[in-house]
Amino acid sequence: MYSPLQMAADLPEVYEQHLDAFQFIKDVAIDWDTSLVLEAEPGDYVTYARKEKGTNDWYVGRTNDEQKRTSNIDFDFLDKNKNYIATVYSDSEDAHYLNNPKGYEIRKYRISHTSKLTQDCAPGGGYAISIKEVQDKKDLKGLRRL
Repeated sequence: MYSPLQMAADLPEVYEQHLDAFQFIKDVAIDWDTSLVLEAEPGDYVTYARKEKGTNDWYVGRTNDEQKRTSNIDFDFLDKNKNYIATVYSDSEDAHYLNNPKGYEIRKYRISHTSKLTQDCAPGGGYAISIKEVQDKKDLKGLRRL
């Protein structure tokens, strides 16, 4: 269902304690050119990739059921011969929906259409990835390549 509104499902006071993670909500697009399902098992997990309308920026989101799982995605949907910066907002190693639902970590990588990501997903967790086309090669300095 199309909606131009984004939703954050908690109190503002909670998000104020995690502004680094809230950055994804601030960045994510509201209108899409393309939507892809990268992985899915009905009732268990789904991983979507969506391309922001009129740009080369993508957003990936994963939701996971109560089982710990490993996600394996290819970034072959990205344009060839372009570099991107992927900001991965993921579950921390000790995250769990019952006893540590707010455990997270944020990492940045240099990626391209040949990159692959293996990402653990906590029970009841998932991840979000903001993928921005590189405009200035200086922004890639110090970033690990996937």
